[in-house]
Amino acid sequence: MKSEQSDSRKLELLAPAKNAEIGIAAVNHGADAVYIGGPAFGARSAAGNSLAELERLVRHAHLFHARVYIALNTLFEEKELERAAALTHDFWNLGADALIVQDMGLLECDLPPIPLHASTQCDTRTPEKAAFLEAVGFRQIVLARELNLQQIGRIRAATTVPLEFFIHGALCVSYSGQCYISEVLQGRSANRGECAQFCRHRYTLRRENGEQLADGYLLSLQDLNLSGRLAVLAGAGISSFKIEGRLKDENYVKNVTASYRRELDALLEQGGGSVASSGRCLFNFDPNLDKSFHRGGTDYYLEKRRNCTAGIHTPKATGEALGAVAEVRGNAFRLQNPVVLANGDGLCCFDRRGDLQGMRINRVDSGWMYLKEQVKFAPGTEVFRNRDVQFNRELEGSETPRTIGLSMSLQQSVDGLLLELVDEDGLRSQSVLVMEFEPAKQPGQGERSAKKQLARLGDSFFRLENLSVELEGNPFLPAALLNDLRRKAVVAHEELRRAEHPREEATVVRSGTPWLSPVVSVLDNIRNSRAASFYRRHCAEVRGELDAKQVEGMPLMQTKYCVKFQLGLCPHEKGSGGIEDRRLILADQTGEKELEFDCQRCEMVLRQLR
Repeated sequence: MKSEQSDSRKLELLAPAKNAEIGIAAVNHGADAVYIGGPAFGARSAAGNSLAELERLVRHAHLFHARVYIALNTLFEEKELERAAALTHDFWNLGADALIVQDMGLLECDLPPIPLHASTQCDTRTPEKAAFLEAVGFRQIVLARELNLQQIGRIRAATTVPLEFFIHGALCVSYSGQCYISEVLQGRSANRGECAQFCRHRYTLRRENGEQLADGYLLSLQDLNLSGRLAVLAGAGISSFKIEGRLKDENYVKNVTASYRRELDALLEQGGGSVASSGRCLFNFDPNLDKSFHRGGTDYYLEKRRNCTAGIHTPKATGEALGAVAEVRGNAFRLQNPVVLANGDGLCCFDRRGDLQGMRINRVDSGWMYLKEQVKFAPGTEVFRNRDVQFNRELEGSETPRTIGLSMSLQQSVDGLLLELVDEDGLRSQSVLVMEFEPAKQPGQGERSAKKQLARLGDSFFRLENLSVELEGNPFLPAALLNDLRRKAVVAHEELRRAEHPREEATVVRSGTPWLSPVVSVLDNIRNSRAASFYRRHCAEVRGELDAKQVEGMPLMQTKYCVKFQLGLCPHEKGSGGIEDRRLILADQTGEKELEFDCQRCEMVLRQLR
């Protein structure tokens, strides 16, 4: 991933990690940075990690000068702030590179000099919001997923800090930080990592007069897929490309990270920026986004004001499209197009009722796929593969595809041998082996032995690019001693790289920069007295009820997604057969809600039924 570029702006590939093992896999497969939750307050209640595990990940990442960002991005209750502030010092001491934060109360606490990144939960959609976050001390800002290229460009013009943007993975239907349906209806706050995923429910949509308009997973968005768009995002001002998925498994992270690593490397080779970490990846598999979990793919609103972004037929993963069924015989079928499938592959298709049905291949023979049960679909049915056994084996076998270029030089010293290592970043280390020399029995034996043993870097993360050996005479060099020298030199150089990792320091400077409005509301997500103090210090009055569960008419969800446009009912689209209704009723197993449409802003609001 090394590159000589005139553009000094570093472009960062940021990958998710449920745990340290997955984080290490992300780094090994090309991530410039990894984000991961700590022991608490990480906005993913099922993805906590001990300090010891975080430190293990940090040590590995820093070997490649990759960074580790700790997600501390829930809202804190009053009694939790002290522990949260204490954790920031623990994270700094173990070597973390930044914290991802939502709760402004944390900025009023005693913090170490660790950079703060504004979480996507901060709902940054405007240049004014981004400029404010920079002014109060944030060193990187995660932008809202709903932005288009022009909006990103305007934010870039108003700020100097790096801008981060999601490029792949699950989408929240609501503006991040502005979804309260789980909290109000079930007491599980999405802003505290406890989302009940109402967006994945099945709903019926009707008019106020009772006329039913649709049935399906009407709030379930497809997954974001901006592959092929990194260049235009970089051109608009994005420098950190973020993959969603802190609950995803290791194979998912390997495959998706490797896929975007290839795309980003191609952009860097064209002069689109400079590298953000060290090393080079050579994969023994062909990364393929279609083979990892996804609910279809959408570019959301990156280039279009309106878009059909939902997958209303299922909230589950479909996988890669294989084509239509040509023929069915009992418990076997064959496809119209030849596709290589294997025993154990997982398939799925939509049945006559439109429900997604899964199956597993029991046997493959001469283009026929045999199932354990009778085939229940007809010729013409579209089939998808959501589990590729062979591809998963390749992913599981991919352990250390990333290496750092290294040159080695062996010379005789006064007391024995001096081995010098110089890596691709110019870092230099020396190791000495004290020994007495005896002549070798065969001509050139000493040099041959030295080159053979020193070149055996084995499963280290270094890639030998040059090896020189300068010896006086023809000394006998025992293989065991050379191997010991090489091992000690590699370990010492790894520690040097960790010690030389460029870790940024940043101190929050308390200022009086005015908040965006004179009054804060429940939508500003204040859960503790220090957050209230933060807004008061920034010239805003804190008043009214701040508990979403107690606010009458509380918007449960605010979204750029429009169910009327999705269903072809938008009155502003020509030939759509749109309806003018400003209110519609949405119902699931938990009851009825109402949808309000702000056509001027092209937004939709979900509220409790009044």
